[in-house]
Amino acid sequence: MWRQIGRDFLMLLVTVDPIGAVALFVPLTASLTKPERARIARRATFIAGAVLLGFLVAGEVVLSHLGIRLVSFQLAGGVILFVFGLQMVFGTGVAAHSPSPEPGHDLAVFPIALPAIASPGAIMAVVLLTDNHRQSIAEQAVTAAVLGVVLGITFAALLSSGLINRLLGSMGANVLIRVMGLVLAALATEQVVAGIEALLRGGTT
Repeated sequence: MWRQIGRDFLMLLVTVDPIGAVALFVPLTASLTKPERARIARRATFIAGAVLLGFLVAGEVVLSHLGIRLVSFQLAGGVILFVFGLQMVFGTGVAAHSPSPEPGHDLAVFPIALPAIASPGAIMAVVLLTDNHRQSIAEQAVTAAVLGVVLGITFAALLSSGLINRLLGSMGANVLIRVMGLVLAALATEQVVAGIEALLRGGTT
């Protein structure tokens, strides 16, 4: 049991990546007030948790019936993240440094909840960790509990962004947007390359 908890915690912590979520959250919410940042953090964590829990419970069955492979999520997520990274670098589109990038757009949904917190890697992780052919109901429940802990850590990290904003200032936030855009584009490229490699090997995950 403890071995499973440790394994699940490490895998989910790495794939959800609270630090990476904070790196994206800080520049996008730098111009917002503390209550607004807290609201976005709360909504983003809840939405990402609902998505991941949904895949944990029924992801394997749904994907199987639709004939969709997990590697497809990896490729699609990588492309989306790459485009978003370019927008951060050039200050355009959804990633523009503005509290309201476009009418009706909710930063909590995109890109913070999806695909930052509930990333393709996190989705693949929860599906693989709750494989119906290898994991019992009790073991899947343990994974769900561990997921809750990781999301709690992520929420706490997002709430700490106010301190980071004060330390950076306006100029620092603008610099961070560009730097993290480059990093995000590089990480997205790695996801796409890994997905292509998996396809070439004939893999399904």
